[in-house]
Parts: sequence; C-alpha cells; structure tokens
Amino acid sequence: LHKTVYILFLLFQILGAVILGFGIWILADKTSFIAVLQMSSPSLKIGAYILIGVGALTMLMGFLGCLGAVNEIRCLLGLYFTCLMIILLAQIAAALVIYFQKEKLKVEMSDIVVQLIESYDPSDENKKNMQDAWDYVQTQIACCGWTGAKEWENNEILRNKSNTEYPCSCSNRSKDLVEGRGFCNLEDPVNGTATYADWPVHEQGCMDGVEEWLKDNLGIILGVCTGVAVIELLGMILSISLCKNIHNEDYTKVPKS
Repeated sequence: LHKTVYILFLLFQILGAVILGFGIWILADKTSFIAVLQMSSPSLKIGAYILIGVGALTMLMGFLGCLGAVNEIRCLLGLYFTCLMIILLAQIAAALVIYFQKEKLKVEMSDIVVQLIESYDPSDENKKNMQDAWDYVQTQIACCGWTGAKEWENNEILRNKSNTEYPCSCSNRSKDLVEGRGFCNLEDPVNGTATYADWPVHEQGCMDGVEEWLKDNLGIILGVCTGVAVIELLGMILSISLCKNIHNEDYTKVPKS
C-alpha cells in the first residue's frame, strides 16, 4: 500500500510542477501568440497567476497527503481530499466558462489583434515585445492580419505613407523575412499609392491559422486535461480509503471490556 501511496503522490508532485511551469511559461513567453494575448488581456494574466497558484497548491497537497498517509494522520488526509475536490471543481468550472464564453473570448482576441495592428509602430520600444510576438506569429503561420491583410491598411504609419510600405512579417518573399519585423518598401507603387492587393504578402488571415492549430492540438489538450482529472479522482479515492482504514484500525485498538 505504501508503494501505491508514494507513486500516486509523486504523480501529484509532477502534476503540480507541470501546472506551475505552464503558468510561468505564459507569463514569460515573449515569442508566440500567447505573448500577444497575455500582454494585452488582463484575463490571461489572471489565468496564469491562477495556474501558478494551483500548481503550487497541488505540490503542497501532494506532500501533505503523503505525510498524512505514511504517518496515518487523518486530518492531513481530510485536508488533502478537500483541497483536491476544490481544485477539481475549479477546473470543471473553468472548462465550462471557457466553453460557454468561447464566442466572447474570440471577439476579445480579435479586438486585441486588430488594435495591435492599427497601432503597430516599429520605433515604439514600449510595445516592442508585443509587436515582435505578433511578427513571429505572422511569420510562423504564414499569414497576414487577423482576418486578412486588408486590416493593415488601417495602420496609421502605412496610411500616412499611402500604403507604399507593408509589414515585413506578412511577406511571401524570403528576403523580407530576413528582417522579420517592421515595414518593407513596396517596389514601384502606382502613382505613389497602393493597396493591400499590391503587397507581396500572404492572403490568409491568422485567425484561420490559430484556429487550425487549436483543432490539431485539441486531442492533446483534452487528453492532458482528462489525465489530470483521473489522477485527481484517484487521489481523492485513495485518501478516503486511507481515512477509513485508519478509522477502523483505531477502533480495533480499543481494549475490550
């Protein structure tokens, strides 16, 4: 039984470390779509801090659960069970909120990216990290804008230059991608003006690419979430069983009159 206890609570230490690491990664990541969201949306930052808290709590509960099981301390096992149940219910609640609010989240995501495109300025050092992250997304997914390249026509700098420049990270030419950020000059614009249709850029918007990535990885995400829930349920069942065993043993130790 002790071997089972050690293995299960070791899994909780690993699980807690993974959740903790994922939360830290969201806050620290500066070169992906996650970076664009976490620097623009308070919701994702709050979510990252929650993940860090849940990960740290899971690791602490794993330690307390193991201590309670080995030393047969019922109050620790009870605390372990209660915290696990709260974490599991919180995860279910979060999943339901995401599922029922997915359209709202999609609109919020779209607003964040469109605003970033409109205010994109390579000389603005305060927004450099967020802008570099979006350039990285456009380069990696081979896309332009959120729904299409036309959104870049609303950028103040490009509009002032009559769209004779275009975002380098949108380009379908390898020489532009060497720079990877900022704006590139359009060759031979007609009458010194141009539209997005004249730019040598990808036609696909990044929204489709991001959604495609989510669909491709949905199985992995669901598998990980299911695995986490199963481990938590096993921990709850084991802690209750150990509590009952300790309770029964206490009664057997009572001397008969």
